[in-house]
Amino acid sequence: MATDDLELLAQFRQPETKERAYTSIVRKYQERLYWHIRRMVVNHEDANDVLQNVFIRVWNGLENFREDSKLYTWLYRVATNECLSFLEQQKKKTSVSLSDVDEGLINQVRAEKDFDAQKIEWKLQLAIQKLPEKQRIVFSLRYYDEMPYEEMSRVLDTSEGALKASYHHAVKKIEDYLLNH
Repeated sequence: MATDDLELLAQFRQPETKERAYTSIVRKYQERLYWHIRRMVVNHEDANDVLQNVFIRVWNGLENFREDSKLYTWLYRVATNECLSFLEQQKKKTSVSLSDVDEGLINQVRAEKDFDAQKIEWKLQLAIQKLPEKQRIVFSLRYYDEMPYEEMSRVLDTSEGALKASYHHAVKKIEDYLLNH
């Protein structure tokens, strides 16, 4: 764990520096967490809402953080779980199947202001949204965040072998989509 994260955690545990340390943690990680969340929920407003919930959970849970993993890993796990909860709530709220929620995410990508289905970055986003949820998360963590499998294993509580297989399948599906659409 980075020394400054250790220092921030120590400061968080001191009443006189708790708020300043928390603010520093938020500043340090909010952009990376935002983009991780945004790739999962697609919509900017939803991503902001989920991010806010993540930081509420962080505030409430940071004192109990046992430092078994890096702070960054723990934050990503909290963010991933919040995203999954949000997507599950969306599914229940609309009482539709998960595939309909996935189709809704695809439609949100298409509704973006600068969307152009012929541009490779938009095709990539559509391909990612067509992946099953687990593959979408694994692909995002590996491709965009360059997270090592060992760390991803702690975030997702899944074996490295299963993650490598999920990533491999995701890449194949994305390649297929990009070549055939």
